[in-house]
Amino acid sequence: TLDIGGDKVLPYFPIKEPNPFLGWRGIRISLDHPEIFLTQVRAMLRASEGLNNLKILLPMISGVDEIDRARKLIQRAYDEVGEEGLQVAFPEIGTMIEVPSSIYQIPAISKRVDFISIGSNDLVQYLLAIDRNNELVAKLFDPLHPSVLEAISQIATAARKTGTALSICGEAAGDPAMAIMLIALQFDSLSLSAGDLPRIKWTTMGDPQLLLRRSAVPVAQGPAHGTPGAHTGHITRGTGGARAGKSARSLALAQHSDFQKGAME
Repeated sequence: TLDIGGDKVLPYFPIKEPNPFLGWRGIRISLDHPEIFLTQVRAMLRASEGLNNLKILLPMISGVDEIDRARKLIQRAYDEVGEEGLQVAFPEIGTMIEVPSSIYQIPAISKRVDFISIGSNDLVQYLLAIDRNNELVAKLFDPLHPSVLEAISQIATAARKTGTALSICGEAAGDPAMAIMLIALQFDSLSLSAGDLPRIKWTTMGDPQLLLRRSAVPVAQGPAHGTPGAHTGHITRGTGGARAGKSARSLALAQHSDFQKGAME
């Protein structure tokens, strides 16, 4: 749903506040303006007619109350379009995990949603107290920081226990070392930019036993960036995914500097 605020600015919806990344963002705006949220959801439902494949992702969730309030509005929009004669399936609902407080609520969140997606850019930013757009501290933005890895591991473990589908987007999904760990943690899909897709596919596809050895190869030896096509891509976990667990996690840390150096070449 509507995901503005912070570094996502709309010229026709100006938001001025002293600390936008900790302010009026994402679901907070939608819940404060239900008329906007309802209009958007009704449009989504109409667009899904005949397809029945709609999935609605709620951004910037910090607590289950926000999910409950959003679900009530989605149900209201669904009932309204139904009364107008539109026949569509009720959409799957998911939540973004990008606010640290949500990490500790995964069991409760999983009871309310169909899928979970980690927004790695904001999650790293909030966990490490780093404004990634501030050039003075941007160098400290590190998806492979031990605290970030521990948080992601906690989310994945909790999601597996409840059988909730789990994905990740942002810079972390495009890092080869991180991608191996995500597969080991049984993520269902990775959402990547088009430029990252070839090297992540090269790193992760094939014989699972080769994944850890392959991760030691410099990124520069993989396929070139810039494959034409869509702006984003997805890699979905299949039955051949590696189950390297702690080994992949340790290797991700050990190979961190090598992959960062290769990515810059």
